[in-house]
Amino acid sequence: MNNEYIQNFSNLLESPRDFDVKINVGENQNIKVFKAHSNILSAKSDYFKAALSSRWARREDGFIIFDKPNISPPVFEILVNYIYKGTFSNYDEVSLFDIFIAADEIGLSKISHQIEERLKNEVLEYIRQGEFFKALEFSEEILKNIPYSAEFQESLSKWDVSNYRCDLERINGLSKTLYKNSTLTSLDLSYNILGPEGGKALADALCNDFTLKDLNLRYNNLGLKGEEALANALCKNSTLTSLDLSWNEFGSKGGKILADALCKNSTLISLDISWNKFGPEGRKALTDALCKNTALTSLNLGCNNFGLEEEKALADALCKNSTLTSLDLYDNKLGSEGGKELANALCNNSTLKYLNLSYNNFDPEGGKALADALCKNSTLKDLNLRHNNLRSEGGKALAVALCKNSTLTSLNLLGNWIGLEGGKALADALCKNSTLTSLNFGSNNLGLEGGKALANALCKNSTLTSLDLSWNQFGSEGGNALADALCKNTTLTSLNLGGNKLGLKGGKVLADALCKNSTLTSLDLCDNALRSEEGKVLENALCKNSTLMHFKLT
Repeated sequence: MNNEYIQNFSNLLESPRDFDVKINVGENQNIKVFKAHSNILSAKSDYFKAALSSRWARREDGFIIFDKPNISPPVFEILVNYIYKGTFSNYDEVSLFDIFIAADEIGLSKISHQIEERLKNEVLEYIRQGEFFKALEFSEEILKNIPYSAEFQESLSKWDVSNYRCDLERINGLSKTLYKNSTLTSLDLSYNILGPEGGKALADALCNDFTLKDLNLRYNNLGLKGEEALANALCKNSTLTSLDLSWNEFGSKGGKILADALCKNSTLISLDISWNKFGPEGRKALTDALCKNTALTSLNLGCNNFGLEEEKALADALCKNSTLTSLDLYDNKLGSEGGKELANALCNNSTLKYLNLSYNNFDPEGGKALADALCKNSTLKDLNLRHNNLRSEGGKALAVALCKNSTLTSLNLLGNWIGLEGGKALADALCKNSTLTSLNFGSNNLGLEGGKALANALCKNSTLTSLDLSWNQFGSEGGNALADALCKNTTLTSLNLGGNKLGLKGGKVLADALCKNSTLTSLDLCDNALRSEEGKVLENALCKNSTLMHFKLT
């Protein structure tokens, strides 16, 4: 609706003429009559459209008479101003709760949404000022006084206090607030440098809080004293399901204390304890705890430098544990021997679905062992092997595994120097595999011939939906082959060809392919030495393509 019409409606509100509706708002001694126009009210509100229809309306002396005793005149004045002027303004003496309830009843959803935002912002302002108890009280008052959606309730029950640099006084205030908490379910306190005392204050609150489910204490320098208190809390708390304690440098003793808590806790299902320098004894204790814990489904042990003995203990734990579905072991320097131990575990484990083994320097030997395990494992769906120096031999072994494995849906092989021979073997496997939907094959030195082999595979494969082939030196000829494949492939929705020196010819043939392809929704062509000429050709192709939604050229 343009501004001219809004201005005309505003004039009609201020000096009503040709009105056909009288609305009696309020009750007893507090009644005010509003003069309005049925066509305007009906156009802005389905509630009025029904209420003012001939079926329901009461008429007297040629006017529609409508009673609204449950709304006060000041509240209704705000609503009718919005209907006629298209703007919503509130005065301090009128409760936002009353306006929300009235707007919700009349079907003015835009006002309801604006009030929700204002209420949420008031809560956030209390949090920013460190007035946590006021924030909690106001959140509870909101939920008590207005109708709310599940989405709105969730927004009020999640507090993000990350990177606030909260001092001990504020943390003590927050901890006291948690004792009275009945609304808050998620609390992010990452990057606050709480220290041992702050950690102890929060831990004491967790022993009595029965609402909080998600707590993030990443990078808080909690120290051994703070960790001891939190471990004790985990033995008593029965509602927390997700906890992030990464980057707190608990050390070897801290690992043992936490392991003991995990043997007793039965509700925590997600735990991040990466970057904690647990030491050999701490790491061993934690892996032993996995044999006893029956609640954890997701565990992040990244960057904790497992030695060979701990690797064996971890592999043994994975053979016995039957609840863990997600395990992150990135950057643990496991090496080829660690790869072999984990491969043995994968042959026996039947619950893991997601496994991150990136940056572990498995080398070809460890890669071959893991590939052999994939031939036997029937549960793993997502495997991350990026930057493990697998090279050609590891690539060939994985190709054999992809021909036999029927459960893996996502595989990340970024930066493994697999090369032409390994690339050809994997391309051949893609012609036979029917379960993989996502493959990251970036930075593997595949070259022109590797690009052609993969292009041929795309003409035959019918399951891949996401493919990353960035930085593989395909050149314009490789681009030509891939463009031809895009004209034939009907399943791929996301493709990354960044950094492949496609040049003028490659850019033009890809532009032609985009005019024919009808499934791709995301295409990345960054860093391909494409000049303005190729850019214009690609832009013209985009005008003809009706499916591409995300396109990167620079």
